[in-house]
Amino acid sequence: MKEADRLASLPPYLFARIEQKVENAKKQGVDVIDLGIGDPDRPTPPHIVQALIGQAQVKENHRYPTSSGLLAFRTAVANWYQKRFGVDLDPHSEVVTLIGSKEGIAHISFCYLEAGTLALIPDPGYPVYGIGASLAGAQNYVMPLYPERGFLPDFESIPSDVARKAKLMFLNYPNNPTGATAGKEFFEEVVSFARDYDLLVCHDAAYSEIAFDGFTAPSFLEVPGAKDVGIEFHSLSKTYNMTGWRIGWAAGNSNAIKALGKLKSNLDSGVFQAIQYAGIAALEGPQDCIQEMRSVYEDRRNAAVAGLRSLGWQVPIPRATIYIWVPVPPGYNSTDFAELVLEKTGVVITPGIGYGKYGEGYFRIALTTEKDRIEEAFSRMRHAFGSFF
Repeated sequence: MKEADRLASLPPYLFARIEQKVENAKKQGVDVIDLGIGDPDRPTPPHIVQALIGQAQVKENHRYPTSSGLLAFRTAVANWYQKRFGVDLDPHSEVVTLIGSKEGIAHISFCYLEAGTLALIPDPGYPVYGIGASLAGAQNYVMPLYPERGFLPDFESIPSDVARKAKLMFLNYPNNPTGATAGKEFFEEVVSFARDYDLLVCHDAAYSEIAFDGFTAPSFLEVPGAKDVGIEFHSLSKTYNMTGWRIGWAAGNSNAIKALGKLKSNLDSGVFQAIQYAGIAALEGPQDCIQEMRSVYEDRRNAAVAGLRSLGWQVPIPRATIYIWVPVPPGYNSTDFAELVLEKTGVVITPGIGYGKYGEGYFRIALTTEKDRIEEAFSRMRHAFGSFF
């Protein structure tokens, strides 16, 4: 039986060969150190877990939830935005609950895109932006992110006929995979561009709470006019170590939130209410767990930067996210280098090509492994390679 053509349009899973090599190495008894996956290794804070346990015992929570989410959870999101960013949101019309932000990021394309339209996609970037647009029948126009521009897109380089045809633009700061950050001045430029071309901005802010060295990441919605042209996706996954819980939200432009809620009402039955109540406990409960998490990641970041520099890389110190974006040594592409490191040291790194055409020439390190294991990883690399430069 022939699969739908839309599946044929999906890119191949570029990490499959490396994952097979990792599996083979483990079978051979290799002590694999995984610096590849961006999945927090620390547990969810206990007060959030206890909230789930209590609410899971409430029989009313065992029934279908609403697809748009509990008003109590959406109110908690609105209150968090006011406290954290000074942004006013109407929980009734400007917030929708998501089964993790990834779900909403993929589905927003189905609300606005179809054959003959375009989506503006950052490259390198989270693959779901382009995949969702492609599955919705649209074409992707790539916005290259170059280091000399701080991995920010250059809107002046986008042809006007392309911009007029575009319906959505995806952005993500602090950025996965580059670790780049953006300020309010950049978001002001985004709002102006979106107004000029009547497109919806979809900003992925999943890493806003993981910042170091005194840096505080702004919300896109802080900029005047942002709610007129865009929405922001957020998640409890990275902030509270809740990746497996699958809960997030979209907030902002009421028409876009209504459209996304309408689509969801026809596709899913929402988030288990006990998890939503646990989400309220996360947003409204003690926040010292966030600072503890930042301190852990900052120590790991410093260890990884020191390890890279000991091998000859002069990498800048990222001030946000759980990632370090590193150029591969001369003479390698990103996949070959990742496979070499795995074979020689048992250390997993992620090839940049997995994040788009302009990710080639880089690899990504995730800080989701204990500090001593990160130090061990670079010790193995020094023993195997000496220096790369």
